[in-house]
Amino acid sequence: MAGEDDLLDSLFQEPEDFYQPEKPATHVEYRLHSGDTIALRLVGHSPLWRDAALLTGREGHYLWNAGKVIADYLEQRGSELVKGKTILELGAGAGLPSIVCALKGARKVVITDYPDPDLIANLRENVRTVLAYNGDPSVTVEGYLWGSSPDKILSHLDEPSAGFDMLILADLVFNHSEHSKLVASVQKSLKKSVDARALVFFTPYRPWLLEKDLAFFEVARKAGFSVEKTLEKVMDKVMFSEDPGDELLRRTVFGYELRWVEVS
Repeated sequence: MAGEDDLLDSLFQEPEDFYQPEKPATHVEYRLHSGDTIALRLVGHSPLWRDAALLTGREGHYLWNAGKVIADYLEQRGSELVKGKTILELGAGAGLPSIVCALKGARKVVITDYPDPDLIANLRENVRTVLAYNGDPSVTVEGYLWGSSPDKILSHLDEPSAGFDMLILADLVFNHSEHSKLVASVQKSLKKSVDARALVFFTPYRPWLLEKDLAFFEVARKAGFSVEKTLEKVMDKVMFSEDPGDELLRRTVFGYELRWVEVS
């Protein structure tokens, strides 16, 4: 019988290399228009990255092109879009666009990502190191599930019922099954104002699924938003040279703006 038990144990025991070791955190630098450089920590491991890897073929510990381009866009238009405004970022990753907004004089910035302890701790560390954060209430980091009640994140505003002046969504529309939840979050948290807007920037890293990426904007239109393409920037090179699909599309960041069609 002992032999049979040993056989069963060997059948149900994973190989030694079945679970891949957790990747360590890495650091990247981003140069501001002023010439100053900020260093961001990228989390090495999170349960969320397993889903991202299945969808994109890549895990999440990168500073993605849309985040860099939207940060540059906000720097260029800081006096119009950022200064004195209230801003919410969804799926922030390392938090680059939000940190740029804080540096450009936003009145309030709420930075959110999936409520995984490692992701949120990493965001808080970036805020602490880049902004020399010392408890300043103008910048807050929270975990948030798309589509859920935004009451907690809205509570950081002076007028929670008003909503945010601007939302930032960088490289999120690749997650096609979450489009409705993302749009619901925009509906629930964007201020009902003619000047309020949500910036949605993305790169089609899987070019053959571009139409599915763009379907996000149809969901937004049905939810009461106008959709305007505001930017198309071709990067110098692709992020992943070995990936398949149209290289030009994989180098391109598309920027869109959502606004309310009707404001009561």
